Amino acid sequence: MPRFYPDILVSDCWASLGNKTFYHRNGKCFYRKKASPEFSGTDGQLNQAGLHHRALEAWRTLTPETQHLWNEYAQPVPSQRMPYDASTSISGYNLFVSAYHGFAQLGNEHIPAPHRKEAFPVFSLDFVSAQETAEAALLLTFRSTFSQEFDGTRFRYLLKLQLERPGYGRNPGLMRNFLSLPGSSATGQDVNFLIPDFRNVWHLNLPDYQAHCRYLLLDSETGFRCRFKEKSFEFSYGY
Repeated sequence: MPRFYPDILVSDCWASLGNKTFYHRNGKCFYRKKASPEFSGTDGQLNQAGLHHRALEAWRTLTPETQHLWNEYAQPVPSQRMPYDASTSISGYNLFVSAYHGFAQLGNEHIPAPHRKEAFPVFSLDFVSAQETAEAALLLTFRSTFSQEFDGTRFRYLLKLQLERPGYGRNPGLMRNFLSLPGSSATGQDVNFLIPDFRNVWHLNLPDYQAHCRYLLLDSETGFRCRFKEKSFEFSYGY
């Protein structure tokens, strides 16, 4: 567990560089050899890797003028990595890839035009009901609430869902993505998510479930997404 000592050029380190990964423990910075697992990934992970590769290739097709515009629009956007303050921002490439991924999750993968990232409205989802459909899918219904009036067709919800036995905790590695059904994002309306083959997804066949969720908004005009919120609840229904 070698320790990293700051100097006049580098005051601290995060993430990975070369074959080293830097991490913090008790306020001190250490580094270790970067892991190189042989596991090639699940189908979902490989699909995400392919999507990210296509986003990278799309960025390379942009003219220098368009890339410069993306860089300009990215300057006020704070980074989601440490140190989490106004001293850091993302690059135009990061902003472009975020929009590219967002459109792909909306089922509309394409090269996005440059846009400034605007503030998202304050929002929440409140659980309403759970029903099993004739096709053995789970239909989850939530009530959508927003802080202001806006075009309700502009945003879609993305739900990261984990179903568990009642009382069991959250495991982000078991969460799966589900896009809200179209036409139900305005304030005060019900928002529905269809979860196909839900018993086999989590290998559970129960009358009662614990649901752990992360949910966020996707902007259908820009492809951008907001930071996620978390929610947990239990639901029951008879088979």
